[in-house]
Amino acid sequence: MSRSEGRRRRGGGRAGATARRGGAVIEQMPWQIPVNIDRPTEPLGPEGIQAIHEGAMRILEEIGVVFLNPDALAIFKQAGCRVEGDLVRMDRDFVMEMIGKAPSTFTITPRNLERTLPIGGNHMLFGNVSSPPNYWDLELGKKVSGTREQCQNLLKLTQYFNCIHFAGGYPVEPVDLHASVRHLDVLYDKLTITDKVMHAYSLGAERVEDVMEMVKIAGGLSEDEFQAKPRMYTNINSTSPLKHDYPMIDGCLRLARRGQAIVVTPFTLAGAMAPVTMAGAVAQSIAESLCAIALFQYVAPGTPCVIGTFTSNVDMKSGAPAFGTPEYMRSTQMTGQMARFYGLPMRSSGVCTANVPDGQAMWETSNSLWASVQSGTNMVYHAAGWLEGGLIASPEKFIMDCEVLQHIQRYMQPATFATTADDIALSAIKEVGNEGHFFGIQHTQDRYTEAFYQPFLSDWRNYEAWEEAGAEWTAQRAHRMFKDITASFQEPAMDDTLRGELQEFVARRKEEGGAPTDF
Repeated sequence: MSRSEGRRRRGGGRAGATARRGGAVIEQMPWQIPVNIDRPTEPLGPEGIQAIHEGAMRILEEIGVVFLNPDALAIFKQAGCRVEGDLVRMDRDFVMEMIGKAPSTFTITPRNLERTLPIGGNHMLFGNVSSPPNYWDLELGKKVSGTREQCQNLLKLTQYFNCIHFAGGYPVEPVDLHASVRHLDVLYDKLTITDKVMHAYSLGAERVEDVMEMVKIAGGLSEDEFQAKPRMYTNINSTSPLKHDYPMIDGCLRLARRGQAIVVTPFTLAGAMAPVTMAGAVAQSIAESLCAIALFQYVAPGTPCVIGTFTSNVDMKSGAPAFGTPEYMRSTQMTGQMARFYGLPMRSSGVCTANVPDGQAMWETSNSLWASVQSGTNMVYHAAGWLEGGLIASPEKFIMDCEVLQHIQRYMQPATFATTADDIALSAIKEVGNEGHFFGIQHTQDRYTEAFYQPFLSDWRNYEAWEEAGAEWTAQRAHRMFKDITASFQEPAMDDTLRGELQEFVARRKEEGGAPTDF
């Protein structure tokens, strides 16, 4: 039994309960776990899948991957891999045996059990923007370094919107907090402002251990309860090409040994950190993922792991990353095929290169989000709020993206294409005949309130009505909603005693110096 059972709860819960009812600020879709009912888009034939698999295996066998982590090197040596300095080569039989130990589906359970997430299968989950160092909103009108207040406000949006399922990394990096204690303050904010699945950055032992302890405290969990099933996750990136750094692998090993979930996402940009051909970039990305997942499975068989993709291309004129491109879409679809080939859940992202929440931002983000749908992605990182290739977080963009996410959720509902006799509506068609209309008949009256998707942000009025109402552009409406949501936000319920324990833990770790830094 959890320590929190039976204890007095705190808070009005408007951010959760009210939002689940539709909310006083906007009418939104209820909390749900989307199920992707479409067949995936598969650009690769069987021979293409085998070619990329063969390429990834040859990379691991013949070229090898650098691991800058002595613990990992010792483990690989124990496993019989060829270790020369910090370069590791491994046979495909070892890799495939280890990958076979990873579960194809699992769940992550946060402090609010109603927010438990199934990972894998046909489930599709969306997370907030994570890790931009900068912030932009319409009121400021310029890019600024992130602050704790801005981070808190983006966390309020993360909690408020039912189409956001998990709280990824910091939605903007609060640069006003010292790096040694930043994780303590932000994780306290995340655990109290939200009750959704939590993330830890694998950036040093202290940060990972602190986050695990804080997740335990917030959930009222014993160590046995914490380790019994995944309660949180981390996401790491390889250092492409073909390298894994010390802190990320260290953090993952710590999580794996305690039963927590791991997402491995190489950041391969074709033409820069990976071959200019998308097939070559995907093969390299797959190799960088599989070798790390094999390590974690050897250490703790059955560790829940997700294979991620961040394969895009660079602008060959400037060298800058480009996102939401046709190449990005195809590489995501191709990686989806490979994830199914290996029997692993998949992560991709909702991303763009645009600098402000304009038309470019939305078509690039929509391209990447629909590529996630087409690929059979299970976890969509950065699904709301991302700008400038991940360097800016924006609340207006966050809200605009949530409209797109609701479109996707509605698109996936069977009601949009049901074919019962009632849906074919022959009696209604007969009643209207050749000269009438369907607005007033009973068939329409019985169904009109739920027949079609209802937007919370889009403006469907004609030009004259829109102009008379103030002629607000989309970003302006989103900014007003952002202000309304944050002004009326109330934190989800948390036990008073657990909140106090979190505060005490944060204060103690700050007195101890937090996490070491290089500055």
